[in-house]
Amino acid sequence: ANVTVTDLEELQELLEVNIENNKHLVTGSVRAKVLKWGEDVTEFQPPPDYILMADCIYYEESLEPLLKTLKDLTGPNTCVLCCYEQRTMGKNPEIERKYFELLQRDFELEKIPLDKHDEEYRSEDIHIMNIHRKQTVGCF
Repeated sequence: ANVTVTDLEELQELLEVNIENNKHLVTGSVRAKVLKWGEDVTEFQPPPDYILMADCIYYEESLEPLLKTLKDLTGPNTCVLCCYEQRTMGKNPEIERKYFELLQRDFELEKIPLDKHDEEYRSEDIHIMNIHRKQTVGCF
């Protein structure tokens, strides 16, 4: 696969270290790029086949920018796999509820059952969602 790993500017050096340390496992290509949620994603086009995201839904102020970026990045055939740890303290349950409520405006969600998770890493509080853009019906 040809992979782009993304994070904020201050974490690019760490991404590069991880790429270097794991290059013996790569059979395609890997590059690190800055992606700030809510900003222009033109340089990431055409839409990727897959987006893998983990632990991205814990800050209320980041929900709208994250959702905008997902909407801007995805095409009709993009598969988004979202993994997150369900947290029960403070505002986390409300933030999680709001995220999935907003996400469902433009996306269809399918929860991956726990028995389909890797046996070694599965946990009752770890969730994986398969997310796709809702299909739009054109008007003629």
